[in-house]
Amino acid sequence: MTKNLNLADSPGTFSFVVATYSSSPSPEFDTIPEQFILSVTKFRKRIKQFFMAQMEPGIANSHTANPGNFDAIQVRGENDGYRGQSPTNDKKCKGGWKTAIILLVNQALATLAFFGVGVNLVLFLTRVLRQDSAEAANNVSKWTGTVYIFSLIGAFLSDSYWGRYLTCTIFQIIFVVGLGLLSLTSWRFLINPAGCSNEETKCREPSSVGVGVFYLSIYLVAFGYGGHQPTLATFGADQFDEKNEKHRNAREAFFSYFYFALNVGSLFSNTILVYYEDSGMWTMGFLVSLASAITALVSYLAGYKKYRYVKAYGNPVKRVVQVCVAAFRKCKVQSSTEDQLYEVDGPESAIKGSRKIMHSSDLRFMDKAATITEKDGDDLKNNQWRLCTVTQVEEAKCVLRMLPVWLCTIIYSVVFTQMASLFVEQGDVMDNKIGNFHLPAASMSVFDICSVLLSTGIYRRMIVPLAGRFTGNPRGLTELQRMGVGLIIGMLSMIAAGVTEIERLKLVIPGKKASSLTIFWQVPQYVLVGASEVLVYVGQLEFFNGQAPDGIKSFGSSLCMASISLGNYVSSILVYIVMGITERGDNPGWIPNNLNVGHLDRFYFLIAILTALDFVLYFFCARWYKSINIEEADTENQDKEIVSKV
Repeated sequence: MTKNLNLADSPGTFSFVVATYSSSPSPEFDTIPEQFILSVTKFRKRIKQFFMAQMEPGIANSHTANPGNFDAIQVRGENDGYRGQSPTNDKKCKGGWKTAIILLVNQALATLAFFGVGVNLVLFLTRVLRQDSAEAANNVSKWTGTVYIFSLIGAFLSDSYWGRYLTCTIFQIIFVVGLGLLSLTSWRFLINPAGCSNEETKCREPSSVGVGVFYLSIYLVAFGYGGHQPTLATFGADQFDEKNEKHRNAREAFFSYFYFALNVGSLFSNTILVYYEDSGMWTMGFLVSLASAITALVSYLAGYKKYRYVKAYGNPVKRVVQVCVAAFRKCKVQSSTEDQLYEVDGPESAIKGSRKIMHSSDLRFMDKAATITEKDGDDLKNNQWRLCTVTQVEEAKCVLRMLPVWLCTIIYSVVFTQMASLFVEQGDVMDNKIGNFHLPAASMSVFDICSVLLSTGIYRRMIVPLAGRFTGNPRGLTELQRMGVGLIIGMLSMIAAGVTEIERLKLVIPGKKASSLTIFWQVPQYVLVGASEVLVYVGQLEFFNGQAPDGIKSFGSSLCMASISLGNYVSSILVYIVMGITERGDNPGWIPNNLNVGHLDRFYFLIAILTALDFVLYFFCARWYKSINIEEADTENQDKEIVSKV
């Protein structure tokens, strides 16, 4: 919304050059040839002082509220790239692919650093800290689950108080501190003697101080990486203007490339770093991770003048609770019709910086929160625990609508989790020799990474254009359709793993732990998991970020990581339940220590059945889901209005 310029607070001589303009978008930016020009030195200084006082270097969103004494939010410096962005750095356009690429590089480097710690953590615990296999596996599962739980904290702080840029900066600094402390601890306290923990030299018993500092450091790594991941994805999406069709398509492509960058970083960790750490060079591996994290942070900070910024919108939890409380207090009140529900006047919503959301007909009981009664009094705006706007009610509805879809993705995360646990254990008892070279079972994840990289390119370059011809949708398949297809492919990966296990058991060598079946039988299951990741996790990022209201965008992105976290916990519970049922008397159960006397294939088939049932439930949830409907402001009429007022 464009408001009148308040000139009373800025004495001096003002010169306005006003011209009508038309939109002429270029391939990368939404440019405006003619614009308002304000040429007053004092006014510029006040503008500069105002924005320097903010948490972030700038604000770039056409619907962002402008607090303080400055009422105009569409005042633009020469050659500014977006309407409503801050007047700082006014000679260059902001946002677009140039800044998005900086964030993609940051993602690749940060992921390299993170998996440089996580990919071999279980071996570090067993070889250096002398934990047994069960204890080490349990500690790694808790650590991995905690990483993704922290994503919810980062998303909350980003949406509510700090904004995307500041949140990413703080959590990346924590990430770097954690890696630095880990490198120092492993060198000074744990790797003793130097080069120990390989097959030839064992490490001495670690000190309690060293163990304590080690756990502090890895949880700082978890906190830093988990906290900045969803915010970084949302910040990358912020670089593209949703109002521009070309930017909207680029924004959707960004999420595919974001997941692509994640796998590029993990590819290096799962190949080169794994080799050095496995040979006992842990400190060097951690130092490489530290250098990568520092490079990521420096490159991220270097682009601060070019980013497109969106300001924090306030505490979303409080807003959702207010809707629930207001609806409960009016549980006996009949909901008003759509045109009688409470909403503030004008194109801007009561949530600062957020666009209005149009009313939806489902979940009508929540409309009671926006129903005006006599008890609400005359001062409607200052009684939000009794009366909420339609936009605030619809924000709460959006959260409730997304939850069933999100819950259906947890079972897929159980499928994904097997790749880092049972797939490795299965490969460890197969023939993993290529001539005289011993291929580590964990290295088979390279096929998953390569599958992700290839599938991303195939989907963007081939499937999207082909599907677009049949569906009439230029984006190819919708996010919900892609997630559904991904669930089916994930189910097929479990079937492939089960078939591999059946064949492995047929070729078990008597008296030995291993089977003569080559480990490359696992390639199909890794490839299928990789292909399903591109559809499910990239689809999740696009869906939850796109369907989340303006005030909870980072929260939407964090739901994807929270799904992975719960998938780890559900997988552990499922293993515990299965072993509790199948391990009786002389029966060793489906997943014993010696897989040759178990039935790992049945466990894989059980997950496949659960995934099939989950797909049926997901199908109905996707059919029931109603997309968010944002009320777009009439920009053209606003421009005419301000011209006439001037």
